[in-house]
Formats: sequence, C-alpha cells, structure tokens
Amino acid sequence: MQSQDVAPRPAPDPRPGPVVDVEQAEAALVEHYPRLVRLAYLVLPPSLGRNRRVLTAHALTQRALPRGRTSGDASVLPAQKTAEGRDADPGYAYVRLRVLRTALEAGRPLTFRAWPKRAQLPPLLPQVWGLRLFPRSGGADELALDQRLSALSAPARAAYVLRGLERLTDADVLRVLAAASEEDPADALAEADDIEAKYGLLTSPEFDPCSLQARPPDLMRRRQHMKAALAAAAAVAVCGALLGLPGDGWGPEGAAAPPYARNPSAQAALDPGKLTLVPAAAWQSSTRTDFSVWPARGTLTGDKALLRRALAVWARPGESVQVSATPGTPSGAPPGPPQLLYAGEVDQSRVVLLYDGLRIARYAEPKDGTQGAALDFARVDGATGADANAVVLGRADGNVRYLTAPWVRTATVRDLLKSAAGASDSSGASRLGRSADGVTEPFASPAQQTGECRSWNALELTDRSGTRLTTDLGELTPARLTSGRPGQPREASAATWSPLACSLAAVRGQGVRTVNAWQYARQPLPDASGTANWLCTRADTWRGGGTRVLAQFHAQGQPYGAVAAKAENVAACGAKDSHVLAGVLWKSGTGDWYLLAAGSKDTESIRATGGVDGSTQGNLLAVRAEQGAQAGLKGTLADGRSIGGLR
Repeated sequence: MQSQDVAPRPAPDPRPGPVVDVEQAEAALVEHYPRLVRLAYLVLPPSLGRNRRVLTAHALTQRALPRGRTSGDASVLPAQKTAEGRDADPGYAYVRLRVLRTALEAGRPLTFRAWPKRAQLPPLLPQVWGLRLFPRSGGADELALDQRLSALSAPARAAYVLRGLERLTDADVLRVLAAASEEDPADALAEADDIEAKYGLLTSPEFDPCSLQARPPDLMRRRQHMKAALAAAAAVAVCGALLGLPGDGWGPEGAAAPPYARNPSAQAALDPGKLTLVPAAAWQSSTRTDFSVWPARGTLTGDKALLRRALAVWARPGESVQVSATPGTPSGAPPGPPQLLYAGEVDQSRVVLLYDGLRIARYAEPKDGTQGAALDFARVDGATGADANAVVLGRADGNVRYLTAPWVRTATVRDLLKSAAGASDSSGASRLGRSADGVTEPFASPAQQTGECRSWNALELTDRSGTRLTTDLGELTPARLTSGRPGQPREASAATWSPLACSLAAVRGQGVRTVNAWQYARQPLPDASGTANWLCTRADTWRGGGTRVLAQFHAQGQPYGAVAAKAENVAACGAKDSHVLAGVLWKSGTGDWYLLAAGSKDTESIRATGGVDGSTQGNLLAVRAEQGAQAGLKGTLADGRSIGGLR
C-alpha cells in the first residue's frame, strides 16, 4: 500500500452519541454475527493460540450488548447517513465498537499494577470440552498475511482490518480507534501501511472462526487429570509435572498431536526405520519413470528424530501445524510406511518429502527450533515421465526451489513473456544451477505474483527424451504446459505460450496437472486490420473434476491474448469433445465495432442472436455491431449437432 499522510488523532466528539436500545443492538449483532466474530478474531493476538482465539472472539462478540435497556455510551459513533445496509445502522456501529474495544483490551499484557479486565481473562462462555476448534487452513497467501499481521501491534491490526474488512476510510478508521480509547490512532494507521493491502484475503476461510475444524485434545493428559481428581496427591504430582514441561524446542514427535489410536499398520507408518529408501541407481535400470524410483536424497536422510517428527505430524497434525492440500487431495495419515524422497535443509527450514503412492507430502519445520511446522499435500497418482520431473522444496520471498528427478540433465528458467514467436531461443532464458542432489537455485515464481502481469517464469527440464515446459501454479508439483489438438498434445514451446502466459493466473491453486493450448482457428480481421488467432486453453486437474477452459483472441500486433470466454467442468476443447465456439466484440482501426466469432474447423455454420443478428456458412463470423452489444452464439457441426458458444 502506498504510504499517505495520516491525520492526527481526532478529538472526541463532545456531543452525546446516539441512543441505541438493547433490541436494536441485539438485532444488529445477530444479523452480522459472523462478520463481528471475524473482526474480533483478526484483531486478537495470534499468540493466544487458534483454539483460545476462536473461543475468545465468540465470547467478546456475545458480550457486546449494552448492559441496560439503552446505551449511554457517548463514544458511540454515528452511522453514515449516506450509507446503506449495515453502515447505516447505529446498532451495528455500536456493537462493532464494543467488539473492537474488548478485542484490543484482550491483547494487552497483564501487569501487577492494575486488576485485569474481563477481556484479558479466558472466556467463561462459550466453552468446548473434549475438542479443539480452529478455522480451516488457507493457502500460502493467507499464511503469509497471518504472519505479517502477527508482527503488528494490536491497534495496527485493528486499523488494517477496519480498512480491509469494513472498508472504512482512513478518517473513519481514526475516529473508530479513538472511540475505542486507543492513545495514538495515527501511529497505528501508519504502522498498518507497512503491510501490503491484500484485503481480499481477510474473507478467506483461514480467518473465519464460524466455520471450524475439530481435533481431539491431549487425550493422555485428560486421562491423567481424571485420575488425579480421585487422589489429591496424584493431582499435585500431575500439576507439578505439567508446570515443569519445557515451553520451547521440539519434543520426540515435534508439533504432532498426541496419539489417540494405535494399530500395527499405523505404528509401522510412524517408524522412520521402516521408510522405503530407493537406491541411488535404481532408476537407471528400471523401465519406470515415476516417483517410485526416485532415490532418497538430502543431507538429513539419516536424521531419525527429524523423520519421526515428520511422520508423526503427517499422522496427527497439531494446532501449530499449518496444513494445506490441493483440491481433491486427502490429508489423512499414510496407509503404511511411505517412501522417503528428500530430507535436508532448505533456506531457513528443515524439509522432508515423502511419497505414499498417491500423494506427495512435504513437511517443513524452522531450523532455529521454534514451534510451528507446515504440512503440504499434493495428489500425484499416475504421474509418470514429465509429470514426475520435479517437486517444490520451498518458497521464500516470492522465489521457489525444486528437487528435480534424477534423470533430469539440465534445468532452464524462461520468461514466457519474452519468448514471443520469432525471438531467439535464448530470449528470456537463463540456465538454472542445481546441487549434486538435484536441488535448484531459487528463482522468481509466478504462483504468488499480484498486480499487473509483467513476467511469467516457466521451468524447462531436459532429459534424454526431450525438453518439457512446466510452470509453478502454487502446487507441490509444477503444471506441464503442452500444445496441439486435444487428444494429441505435444511438448509446447515457450513461443506458443508467450501470448497466453498471463491467463494461467486463473488456474493457480486448483490442483492443475496439465494445461494445453490449441489454435483452433485463424481469422482475417475486417477493415484490412490483419489477422487474429483463436486459441483455447484447457487446464486438467489431478482429480479429474474442476477442469477450466478459456477461449482467447490474439490479434496481430498485440503482445497478449484476450480472454473471450471461459467455462468450468465442460468437455469442450478436450479429448472427449474437441469442438469449441467463442466470440468477442472487437474495435477496428477505423473505429468500427464488430462481433467476431470462430469455431473449430468442423463447424459448418454460426449464427448470432440477441443484440447482434447475423449468420455465416463456415467457422468464421464477422458482423457489424454496436459497442457493448450482447449476443448469443450457436453453431452447427458437420454431423448436424449444435454447439453453443463458451461464456
């Protein structure tokens, strides 16, 4: 976010605030309860732990009603007269202020100089016995934002959340913080400026304390407490043991939750001595080229303590573990001893890669011994050859590192936007260094880039059978880029993908396995404006569902293609149905507007209806139109079937 001048703290309004009766406040609280709880959760300090943070957020929100029949609080901010919905409701303004004030109080440290306030103590209600509750895990963007917010002071977090979640202006943020009894709202607002404005992430399930996951508590400790209730001496011994437990560093099983089920198969999957270790040269004599012949690599493959923690966390991830999985990927424990692919130090983490025949699991823990770990899953069933060429080892500061397959000979990074047709092979390309274990140097990843698309890095991996083009879409395995008619794809060149690269942002984080680009038509443009290519890109996923299809229009002289239509979970532009039809409104160099449409080559006729009326024999249509016109497209195939245009 761009820095801006922050006004000094506004003086409190001497006029009495609006009177809000308890019925009006209760109606606002019930109607906007999920939003108010999310606000409290985001402002509360992450150091409370996710379970207590959830319960505290609900408790503070439920205590936001006035104590009497009406509020006599002179600090209540008036609703915005020109606003609509909740922003025009003084009842909502009142309960929001009460929630914010108590959330800020809960984040202040306890001291011996004053009695603790109610918000600083564990909530009496609500309480959950026998379970630990926490929001669903988000992606890498949400984790990064949560870490940045945790580094802010509580008032700065409140300023960021009021801006992003409540969409308040800076002046209104200052007034709300002042009404919440903050001493220096201007400093809080200035501190919040240091965090990038990713306000859309605040609505993520990562920060939703009303949509929760449940995990068991420490069952062994609970059993001990029940026994201790029967004997006072045993209770004293147990409490002393609990007080003496160390607070930092890794235990025997690290960040794993306590065991609650034991059987021979589960126990074998947790034994680092039973991990499958493939010999270094096994891939050279095997007829297979998949993850099953990857050797165990890395400097920590003999660290039994690290491997034990990784297996235990996989089976029972605790509260401090950030778990993520690509769509359609189960995150449960391995069915038996998995295969070890890598164990070593990567940047500031110790990383373990494991493979169970269906999934790749990546475990990472801080090297400095602090608490917290990350566990990521990706589905890779049926991966062979190019699909098993690389796995992400780590991401840091917008860069990515890969572990490449033992059969990969060279690795090259290529900026697709600098690889247009006609450019030299070396344009936008640079050789990527690798260690003896196959670990690449870090390079800029497009998986997390935001704003204008100015570059898009792809990874070219070469083995004895050829060169494959892949790109990072936020998964543990890169997505393979191909080109050609559906059902007959071939290895893509960087020039083919140059005008289409930025459209890959639409399929990030969707569990994509391959993306194929196919030029299905070439159309002369009206008014002697040259020609245009019609292309469709189809992103297929590891799980089968969630397929996304984009039809793109690439006019001559334009560096990038324009997305003309898109669809999800359709057979179009695929091996089962290669037919595709799409249209776009286009302005010629003379200033005239046209509806242009193109179908695959077996399209015999196209008709436009609605805001534009016209038809043609063949697979290309160009009809004069008005700016902003809306039209429907219908095509007829050679076998008499009808197809509709993608939308």
